[in-house]
This record gives sequence, structure tokens and C-alpha cells, in this order.
Amino acid sequence: MSVKELTDSNFEEETANGITFTDFWATWCGPCRMQSPVIDELAKELDGKVKFTKMDIDQNPNTATELGIMSIPTMVIKKDGKIVDSIVGYHDKAQLEQIINQYL
Repeated sequence: MSVKELTDSNFEEETANGITFTDFWATWCGPCRMQSPVIDELAKELDGKVKFTKMDIDQNPNTATELGIMSIPTMVIKKDGKIVDSIVGYHDKAQLEQIINQYL
């Protein structure tokens, strides 16, 4: 399964159920570009367990502002619509897997 691109208008609806992992990023952000392939790999491996999404903060500034996201990449994990974790900065696959597994 691929990572679904979200917008300000569908973020709440798309992350309301189950475990969701949202990557807040921007095209000009180097660490974000490094993080993206790691998230793509995890999305394939955890397909059916975790819904992976991403949001470009330049095109969708409202959600990032509402969530108080100050630096990117910031990855937000929600369980049934409630934020349970927020991860800031580049993390390798093993680090992210360890964090996500706490919520499975």
C-alpha cells in the first residue's frame, strides 16, 4: 500500500480510525526527502496494520498550525483519532518500527 497524500480538509476524517502515521513534510526539506523512502518501506511492511499518510505543510498549513508543528519532518501517530505520539526529525526504519510497535 502506498502512502496517502492528505489535505487540511480531509486530515481529521482520514486519521479518525485505527492507527495512522502522518508525515508532515515540505518539498524543500532535505531531511524530509530522506525520511520519505523509509516511510514508504514501512507502509508496505505494515500494510493492514497502520495507515500511512503524509501532508505537505506548504500546501496545507492549517493542520500543521493547529497541531503546533514547528519543525519538519514531524511524524504524528494517532490511535482512533487521538494523537498518541509525535516524532520530530529524521529517524531510521528500525527507530520508527520500534515506536510504531508500541501502538499495535
